[in-house]
Amino acid sequence: MLFNLVPPAWREILGSEEERINEIGIELGRRADLGERILPDRALVFRALEIPPESVKVLIIGQDPYPNASDACGLAFSVRPRNSGLPGSLLNIQKEIITDIGSTKTSDGDLNRWAKQGVMLLNRVLTVSAGESGSHEDLGWQEITEKIARKLAELDRVAVLWGNTAKELAPIFPANNLITGVHPSPLSAHRGFLGSKPFSKVNEMLKLKGFPEIEW
Repeated sequence: MLFNLVPPAWREILGSEEERINEIGIELGRRADLGERILPDRALVFRALEIPPESVKVLIIGQDPYPNASDACGLAFSVRPRNSGLPGSLLNIQKEIITDIGSTKTSDGDLNRWAKQGVMLLNRVLTVSAGESGSHEDLGWQEITEKIARKLAELDRVAVLWGNTAKELAPIFPANNLITGVHPSPLSAHRGFLGSKPFSKVNEMLKLKGFPEIEW
């Protein structure tokens, strides 16, 4: 059952969604049996939830996993470490960090170092068919990720919502904990993501809460 893969710290919070999660797992299995490649690997679907709720400082919401096996790793916007060939969204994130902060430690594309500092990198939809962005929007993941967001809002955490899909969750968070903006995709980043300085804004919010700043 797919619910068994939810990290222990989140199982009670998502307990009311156990049936829905298992139904999604059954549907994923059915699609896989028909030859569909499901991403990320099953063991990585809930990777973003490896951070216990109380340890999360910042929630960053993505859309859905990268639709290729080499990139889909269970953390929104992140990829496995590499020397070149990063996705366009991630390149724009790096570019904006350098403009905003002055330097970045994410040149290899691996954002797990953010997760280790308490940044949850959560996609709105947790799975995708290989080669087809947005292909699992009909499975019901949105209700589950909304519940995760609501828990973090209760804990007074900062949320960063890029793009229309992520901004559906904006009403959950008070204005003093919320940064919204254009998605970093190459198709839209020039319309307001680049130059928006979200990373320094997050650190200012964290300082007001007495949290250490994130080393972006």
